Amino acid sequence: MDSMVLEYASADHATPPDPAAQRAVDRALSDLRRGEAVVITAADGSALLALAAEAVTTQALNHLAQLAGSAPALVVTGQRGRALGLEVPSDRPVRIAPPAGLTADLVRDLSDPTRPARAGQGTGATALPGGAEGAATILAKIARLLPAAIVAPLPPARGGLVDGGGFARRHDLLCVRAADIVDYRRRSARSLARVAEASVPLEDAERTRIVAFRPSDGGPEHLAIIVGDPPPGQPVLARLHSECFTGDLLGSLRCDCGPQLRGAIKEIAAAGAGIVLYLAQEGRGIGLMNKLRAYRLQDGGLDTVDANTVLGFDADERVYLPAASMLRQLGYAQVRLLTNNPDKMVQLAASGVAVVERVPHIFPANGHNEAYLRTKAEKSGHLF
Repeated sequence: MDSMVLEYASADHATPPDPAAQRAVDRALSDLRRGEAVVITAADGSALLALAAEAVTTQALNHLAQLAGSAPALVVTGQRGRALGLEVPSDRPVRIAPPAGLTADLVRDLSDPTRPARAGQGTGATALPGGAEGAATILAKIARLLPAAIVAPLPPARGGLVDGGGFARRHDLLCVRAADIVDYRRRSARSLARVAEASVPLEDAERTRIVAFRPSDGGPEHLAIIVGDPPPGQPVLARLHSECFTGDLLGSLRCDCGPQLRGAIKEIAAAGAGIVLYLAQEGRGIGLMNKLRAYRLQDGGLDTVDANTVLGFDADERVYLPAASMLRQLGYAQVRLLTNNPDKMVQLAASGVAVVERVPHIFPANGHNEAYLRTKAEKSGHLF
């Protein structure tokens, strides 16, 4: 698991909520998804223009260069850099600035592995310490886009300082701090609030109610599916289930998500009471569009872990801070966790929820997902 996630989890109550910071990042996400540029400022005083690589056009590249007065570069994650054949650390962002400059087609080829690769595409690559460039790739990740951005540094104003906020106001752009982007998911998890609740009888669990939680930034809701009446203050039988449109709704045979979800509800009902937390983090946290890209790469021979990293993501981008927050609000600090994934136990414990027992949650392969299940065991440490 990303060490940053553990750091955020252990510091979950250390920093007061900052609604203004959350709003700034949330609006930046919307602008990025619409193909608009945003200004990102860093603690070292630097600032840059950032545009999602997925939205690049020739016109957008030229406009970015004109606004910043400098040649744009492409920033990708270290994982994507290594997939491009660059000798760079996997945990550092990478700036790619070919001497001949970038074109829209080259940007798309470099950032999207489902497109044909080009020879010599890593020319002008430099590993970065993080800062505003790294925050730009994180912003693209949170926006559920490919984790790559076109960036152009802003020139210093009078006195040698970069006035990112002033530049953004003059050009009607949104300005956001790199630190707020990095902190976004933790703050979002801390702001979850109960917004709706209803009884919803299920096929395998008629005594069920669903409680919806929404973060203050207006992001996607998470759901608590409560079967029976689990007594507060005692370890609750619980399952953390990340949404899977293809498996849960369509019955896809590529994964085991649908059987796991329905199996958890059935097992909890047989036990008398418990909770399934249905978390809005599709595709191990990379989003549905990127999951479909990963499927295409898997069709070309990659396994589920390598497909995610070739796209530029971590093997698993999920975080379970929202789950911990939901459990605490529902009155549970201890769980008997239905899982095969040790990472869930580690993250819950780091977030202050004790896992007193791991309850295995295993289903047979179906003829289409044997390699998927084998990869989960061999590369992700799942316990089957």
